[in-house]
Amino acid sequence: MKNVLGQHLLVEFYNCNPDKLDQVANIETWMNEAALASGATIVQSGFHRFEPYGVSGVVVIAESHLAIHTWPEHRYASVDLFTCGDSVEPLVAYEYLKEKLEAKEVEIQMLKRGHLDRIEAQLRAAQTEEKELLVKGGVR
Repeated sequence: MKNVLGQHLLVEFYNCNPDKLDQVANIETWMNEAALASGATIVQSGFHRFEPYGVSGVVVIAESHLAIHTWPEHRYASVDLFTCGDSVEPLVAYEYLKEKLEAKEVEIQMLKRGHLDRIEAQLRAAQTEEKELLVKGGVR
């Protein structure tokens, strides 16, 4: 993952087992297990079950986060797997969750986040601008 700070998988899980999509305790367990399986370091997690159904939650990891939102009535779950560094494998978390939710169809988008070339160029531009302002202000 050179030249970027992180990768962000946006996952659409379709035609899942609707009963599994409404079990807040199991979803929290599976999300934490997916984080650990991917090599992440868990900081904390928080999950909520909505009435009449559906679960939302996040696992904060030292390397960023894993988040889920479920719609059992549509047999659908939306999952974000955002990881930074080279030590975490978000595709491992994806595979684990696909199996646990019994998703029959999936769509994945993978985004590269924090392009280092762009970040460094922006920092250089800001430093140049600061120096120019100091020179114009008579301070050297």
